[in-house]
Amino acid sequence: MGILEKIGEIEREISRTQKNKATEYHLGLLKAKLAKYRAQLLEPSKSAGAKGEGFDVMKSGDARVALIGFPSVGKSTFLSLMTATASEAASYEFTTLTCIPGVIEYNGANIQLLDLPGIIEGASQGKGRGRQVIAVARTADVVIMMLDATKGDVQRKLLEKELESVGIRLNRSKPNIYFKPKKGGGLSYNSMVPLTMCSEKLVQLILHEYKIFNAEVLFREDSTPDDFIDVIVGNRVYMPCLYVYNKVDQISIEEVDRLAHEPHSVVISCGMKLNLDFLLERLWEYLALICLYTKKRGERPDFSDAIIMRRGASVEHVCHRIHRTLASQFKYALVWVS
Repeated sequence: MGILEKIGEIEREISRTQKNKATEYHLGLLKAKLAKYRAQLLEPSKSAGAKGEGFDVMKSGDARVALIGFPSVGKSTFLSLMTATASEAASYEFTTLTCIPGVIEYNGANIQLLDLPGIIEGASQGKGRGRQVIAVARTADVVIMMLDATKGDVQRKLLEKELESVGIRLNRSKPNIYFKPKKGGGLSYNSMVPLTMCSEKLVQLILHEYKIFNAEVLFREDSTPDDFIDVIVGNRVYMPCLYVYNKVDQISIEEVDRLAHEPHSVVISCGMKLNLDFLLERLWEYLALICLYTKKRGERPDFSDAIIMRRGASVEHVCHRIHRTLASQFKYALVWVS
């Protein structure tokens, strides 16, 4: 039985099993096996040929945004509107077959926008160059999930499932669980909060599935078995995602209002160029970028040339950005916040 068949069998078993106290250990074990097989599926084949043309895009600018969606939802039109890059757009599916980069200039920052080929259901298993598309998405700072507003929430759920299965966690923070394998001494298990979804026995079963018999585990928050499996695997990517519903000019005003009030969602129309400025504002918030301006003593700040940094950056980070030797000679700084 191949890996795909094993994954399908486990998924069917999970869907058939009722979730209650009596089956939590069985479900936890199935989820651990499923995560292990999916990790094997994502490993590059030794006999694989050359990389797909157009997917090796060098990272540039102050941030990178990946544009993901099903075919013919308006990704190429959006790239052409927001950047100076012309991406081929047509009424048929799979117009874009490679990764096409563009640059959004906003608030003095250069934001690299990647127009990825449309992915289809089963992309996480390699269908339709899905693995290459998702591999590029893992390197982004923010994902824009372009959705067809006329299809409701169907596309959103399918895409979330595909990204979830390859270890991309959208709009979630990393579980606050300390995990460290040891050479001996058995399992050291502790929790700082009452756990309602995990137990020591379940943790032990999951670790045994990964052939781990000696480890330190400390739960600092109430977490699910899936969270604990993510910590063990260690290759999960946690990134913000904006759900962008395109073609809102083709649906009712009530449906537009409903979609606009969904969490992390923005409604736009590329055809009529509606709400694109608000989308840029939201994208700036999700990228968590700030503009810094330098000034000489006795002179006004130079607002024409900003230094773009991540929110939470220190003065030392700014020094390294200006010149690598500046931090060692630096004495003090005066900072104004507006």
